[in-house]
Amino acid sequence: MLFDAKSMDRVVVLAGGTGSVKLARALYRLKMDKNSNYDSKIHDIHLSIVCNVGDNIWMHGLYICPDLDTIMYGLGGVLDRRRGWGLIDDTFNCLAQLARLGGEHWFMLGDKDIATHIIRSMMLREGKRLCEVTDHLCSRLGIDARVIPASDDHVETRIITDSGDMHLQEFWVKHKGMPDVKSIVYRGIDDARVCDDAINAIEEADKIIIAPGNPVSSILPILSLRGLRDAMMRVRERCTAVSPIIGKDPVSGPAAKYMRALGYDISPVSVAEMYRGVISKLVIHNTDLEYMDAIRAKGIDVYATDIIMDDEHDEARLASYLLRL
Repeated sequence: MLFDAKSMDRVVVLAGGTGSVKLARALYRLKMDKNSNYDSKIHDIHLSIVCNVGDNIWMHGLYICPDLDTIMYGLGGVLDRRRGWGLIDDTFNCLAQLARLGGEHWFMLGDKDIATHIIRSMMLREGKRLCEVTDHLCSRLGIDARVIPASDDHVETRIITDSGDMHLQEFWVKHKGMPDVKSIVYRGIDDARVCDDAINAIEEADKIIIAPGNPVSSILPILSLRGLRDAMMRVRERCTAVSPIIGKDPVSGPAAKYMRALGYDISPVSVAEMYRGVISKLVIHNTDLEYMDAIRAKGIDVYATDIIMDDEHDEARLASYLLRL
């Protein structure tokens, strides 16, 4: 890896999906941009991203890790910011040919993006662990931070719907999130082993931030891994979460459907309940002051600021705020 962690503050982010990459890349940009207007101490951090693996899927003989790839591409400066996923300036000729030949083509795989999945699948078949493969890919992308899969083992977030049991990607991409959701399960979670590197990063961290990803499909699959929640509970005083909910609506994505399926109301208070025991602070949007007392009643300190990230300035502002909290 490119970094030297000596004498640096260790910052760990729990992340998954397009809701997390904005914050992850902002922290990385602050770390790397020595000419920014923010406190110079921000540059002296060792950054690790512990990433969700529950949306991983085998397709076309390739192992696809959407959350891992989004984080890697975001930190590597090659993410398509308009879509929020995939590589910038990618083409989809392979996908079009798959359609002509009668193959599955509902999952958007760009031509350059496929190269990542080919390399990953080859290395996995050679016996490499997913953590090792991710280190290799990050090194090739010139990323001066650690991206750590929460587990080397295969875990699937399954959405139980009125149309049947389906993979998260099938529900959200193939069926456009339309079926009614009855329940959500993390298949394989009981047997999955958390990556040692993830546990070590958490236990050694000076600050841990849970990014504003979908709590059910991006964060809970990480926290549900055997041993990882226990590690988080041991260091909860160092852990801050950013709410992905403003008022009674998610910032983006199907979080509301998922939360209702698990019996939660849609509010920052429910986010506090879901993360109870592993965080000491929750950052909510500055229009949600009415929820502060209910969150404090759960033993969690609460802070309010503008958590919307529409551009790079917004991302840097929130990242800087969290580092100083």
